Amino acid sequence: MLETLLNLVQQHSGQAVINNPAIPNSQNESVMQTVAGSIMNGLGQQAQGGGLGGLLGMLTGQGNVTDHPVTQGVQQNVQQDLMSKLGISPQVAMSVASAVVPMVLSKLMHKANDPNDSSVDGNTIMGAATGQQGVDWMGMAGSAMADGKLDMNDLMRVAGQQGGGSGLGGMLGGLFGGK
Repeated sequence: MLETLLNLVQQHSGQAVINNPAIPNSQNESVMQTVAGSIMNGLGQQAQGGGLGGLLGMLTGQGNVTDHPVTQGVQQNVQQDLMSKLGISPQVAMSVASAVVPMVLSKLMHKANDPNDSSVDGNTIMGAATGQQGVDWMGMAGSAMADGKLDMNDLMRVAGQQGGGSGLGGMLGGLFGGK
């Protein structure tokens, strides 16, 4: 998953990183690695910080990835990491994050939904973001969407079906104070 993210960052960060005079060429690779790792960590923070439904919604094609709250949260994570880990100025970090993150997440979501691309799928993304590998997140999301839209009622219904110990049930139980 991280390798897929790094490849996407490398493919789509030309103007924002490589051709950016505010970022020395000697830092280009570090910036791209930090961005990829920060996107991964940001997705995890979103999944565990109340954005699980948003991330599932994004993976199932609900909403515009560019303007999605999950994307905005990940952008903030990337910006903070660029500033704290590499000492990049807030303005440059914000410009890199706002240029690269929406494009990379959009491409990642497209890859996850492309049946001809086996490099990553929705379950891999959700597993990496939640730490819950081996769970059929997309199957649960699909069966949960009674009205064609994924909302908290759908998530809570699936959580009840899953029980409190693992998978979506355990994750939601942790988010909402259950066991």
